[in-house]
This record gives sequence, C-alpha cells and structure tokens, in this order.
Amino acid sequence: MSSTRERLFDILYAKSFIYREDPPFTLVSGRQSFYYFDCKAATLDAEGVSLIGEVMLDAIEPLMDRSGVDGVGGLTLGADPVSISTAIAAHRRGRRISPLIVRKEPKKHGTQKWIEGDAGKVKNVVVIDDVITTGGSTITAIERMRESGLSVVKVAVIIDREEGGRENIEKTGVEVISLFKRSDFDARRMGER
Repeated sequence: MSSTRERLFDILYAKSFIYREDPPFTLVSGRQSFYYFDCKAATLDAEGVSLIGEVMLDAIEPLMDRSGVDGVGGLTLGADPVSISTAIAAHRRGRRISPLIVRKEPKKHGTQKWIEGDAGKVKNVVVIDDVITTGGSTITAIERMRESGLSVVKVAVIIDREEGGRENIEKTGVEVISLFKRSDFDARRMGER
C-alpha cells in the first residue's frame, strides 16, 4: 500500500468508521448493521478529500488512457467532493477529467437537467460513490448518466460495505472498483483487540 493510500485509510478509520453492536445502526436502506461509514467526515476534511482525489485518480487513471474516460460523477451529495477532488488531482498531473453532479431530481427551472457540469463535452464516465451497501444510489446515477447519453465505463467507490451492493451494480453491466472494503476495516479493528 502506498503511503498516500495508507494515510487515507488511517483518516477513514479514525474519522469515518464506527463499529457498534448494541444498538446497531439503521442504514438508509432500512437494514440494521453493526457498521457505519460516515465518509463525509473524511470527504469534508481538507487532508482527507485531497488524499481521496489522489487515490481515486490512481485507481481510474488507467481507464482514462484505455477507455477514454473523461468524466467522473455520481448522485449528490456523497459523490460530489470525491468527483471534484479527483478532477483537481488530475489537473495537478496535467490531465483533464470533468466532474459531474447527478441531481436527485431534475432542476425545476431553466433547462430542467439531471446532470450538472460539462456533460455535453463528456462521453465516457466513471460513476463515483462514497459507500455502497445495496448499490441503489449508484444504480440511480448509472441510469441518469445513460439516459443523458453518457457511456458508463466503471463504478469507483471509496468503501464497499460487502453487503451485496457490488453484485447489484454489476448486474447493470458495470464493474465496480473499490478503494477499500469493510473487511479492511475489520482487519484493523480485530488487530486492535
């Protein structure tokens, strides 16, 4: 693991990961879980979001060369800082990738569009999310991107909770890349005992 990736994991473990058996957390999906990942605690931290952009770009940069990926984005709010920090990291490396924001509902005025950003100049995208559990919000982003005429090359997430989301997303025909998995956090937690 690179030092940048290791530092990012340390931040995510310290700021975003909570394990609690009693009472378990209720997730957006309604499921109960002993695990809670509050990625916004890292994506809204200056060092955390900077490292996320670098590590995410490391993961998707080969797709920029091989598949012509020129956009990154996902459903607002979780994907927004990840997409923007990835675009900034690309700019620092002399590359260009456009950040996109997928709205939860279309704009009520003006163009009434679903996607914000320079989508008209983008062809191939990586759909971004912070955490996947069931994959529902990621699948919504994939659908909106496709409806807007964009080709979804891959999905890239910070954390895969390993609760079926990856499999649900891959049923749409899109492979998932995750920077980290719940089992990575379990390994650290179990090592602390």
